[in-house]
Formats: sequence, C-alpha cells, structure tokens
Amino acid sequence: MALGADSYDILLQRGLLAKAGTLLNLGRKVLVVTDSGVPAQYAAQLAAQCAQPVLVTVQQGEGAKSFDGLQTLLGAMLDAGFHRGDCVVAVGGGVVGDLAGFAAATYMRGIDFYNIPTTSLSQVDSSIGGKTAINFNGVKNIVGTFYQPPRVLVDPDLLATLPPRQLAAGFAEAIKAGMIADEALLALFETGAAEARLEEVLLRALRVKKDVVEQDEKEAGLRRILNFGHTLGHGIESVYGLGGLLHGECVALGMLPMCKTPALRQRLSSVLARYHLPTHAAFDPDLVFAAVCHDKKGAGNKTAIVEVETAGHALMRTVENEALRQLLVREAKEGIGA
Repeated sequence: MALGADSYDILLQRGLLAKAGTLLNLGRKVLVVTDSGVPAQYAAQLAAQCAQPVLVTVQQGEGAKSFDGLQTLLGAMLDAGFHRGDCVVAVGGGVVGDLAGFAAATYMRGIDFYNIPTTSLSQVDSSIGGKTAINFNGVKNIVGTFYQPPRVLVDPDLLATLPPRQLAAGFAEAIKAGMIADEALLALFETGAAEARLEEVLLRALRVKKDVVEQDEKEAGLRRILNFGHTLGHGIESVYGLGGLLHGECVALGMLPMCKTPALRQRLSSVLARYHLPTHAAFDPDLVFAAVCHDKKGAGNKTAIVEVETAGHALMRTVENEALRQLLVREAKEGIGA
C-alpha cells in the first residue's frame, strides 16, 4: 500500500501465520486480540511467536465493537505496562480488526498495529485501508479513525475453518469490488469458480481496494465508491444485524437497489443467490431510513450514494434524503428482491 510515510506491505500467501514471528516485530509486549468465534489455536500460534504476549479474547459479534470492548483492550495494555514501543495484533475478522486497530490508534496516541485477518470478509476488504472504529448508540462505525498498520498478513489457510455462511458473507465484499471496479472478478463468482480460485479472488479484491485507497486515503472523494451497498446495508445492519443478519448479507441487500438497470440488478441477484446470499428481506423502511440518516455518509438533508450502471464502473452522487426514503418505501413493498 503506497501511502507515503504510512506505506506498508500486504502479504498474501498460505502459511503466513506460522511465519509471523519472522515477518512482524513481535520481540516486545504484544496485545493479541481475538474473539470467541475464532479457532483458539490461531491466536495461540501467534502468541507463541511473541516475546511478551498478552492475549485478550472478546465476545464474538458486533457487540464487542463498543466502548466497553475498547476499555477492555486499553485496560489490558495499561495493566501490562505497555509503552509506545509495544504493539497490538488482531487475529480475527472485521470486528476484531476494527476494535483492536482503534485501541492501538488511541493508546498513548498510537502504537503499532498488525492485522492477521481470519475471515473472508476481513481478508478481501476490512484488513487493509486503515479504517478503525467502534459502534455507538446503535450506529455502526460512528466513532473511529484512520490508522494504517505497518503490515498485514493474509493467509488463505485460515479460511479452512470458516463456516460456509461466514465465507459467503465475506464474498459479498469481493462481489462488491467486482461490481465497482473489476468485472473479471465478478465473472469468477458468476461461473462458480470463486472457491477453487480463492487466492485470485483475494488478490483481485484487495487490489481494487488498494488502488482506491492509494488515491484517496481519507475518503475525500474516490474512496467513497467502496461504499457501494453500504449506505442501505449499514442501515439494515443497524436495525437488524443483531437479530441475525451478517454484515456481508446486509451489504448484499444494500447493493441491489443501487443497480441502475434491471438487467444489472438481475445479474447481481443471480450471483448473490449462487452463494446463498440474501436477495429478499422484509424490513421497516422508516427504521432503516432513520439509521441511514445517522450514517457518516449523510450531510444535512442529503446523502452520498454509490450506484453501478455497468459492471466494473461505479458512479457517485448525492441525493435528497426524501428521495432515499421513497426508495426504501418502494423496496420494502417488494422486500428488496430482484
């Protein structure tokens, strides 16, 4: 990732976790952060390569991305006497990466943070780019900062233990990358080749995000195309996420209304269905609209949205909130759908 003084390597290779001690600076105090849904052997294997590991396991799920979760990590570092020369390593999915990264960014005004993503969602998207955050008052990622890691290790072998639903939910973000900037990546999913060509999927999805972030690190313009599916998706997730919908499933639902032609919408719907991602959902448009209006993409009575008219090419525009509300009302009548 070429970001001037904040540049860093993104390594993609099978077996990287076993070699982390030679690839990361772990000869110091290391806060190893994981969650209860990640196989315990992953964090244990990383901790065994650290000079002074402090292992913290948070509860699985978005609930860990909270001030309580942040306090747990900061308290663990303070109790263990961490200094500015020490570091944090996330071994987990997007929740662990967001939470651990935010703790690293705020402890003593910033200490080193490494990311070892263990889910498809984090391996194709959230582990790079430097976004760290916690949720607050039911609004997803509303408190956070941009904080780049010195290095990210993407080990496809860690996906072997991932449940099929979690794997598919992560694929939603790769499908998003294909929709906005890489039609060939979308085609891998259309032909059912994604799992057989996993490394290529990871590489292509990461390259899309890398290229965008290098041009717009702080989301002043171009980086907003990465929000395709997220404006409505985050609204749905804020209302229904704790009830069972995964982040990637909400993104899948949020992408469909942002397809500008019926043909593209049907094409995307077919891809999502192939990977058992939702294409229909009943929801309350008023509740979702209220959540969307609290999102970071809003400004006054307008909201920035990302649409796709031709696969591989994203469009950004700003719409009146009332127009967005009417869109949600129309979609709710059909349960989104294709």
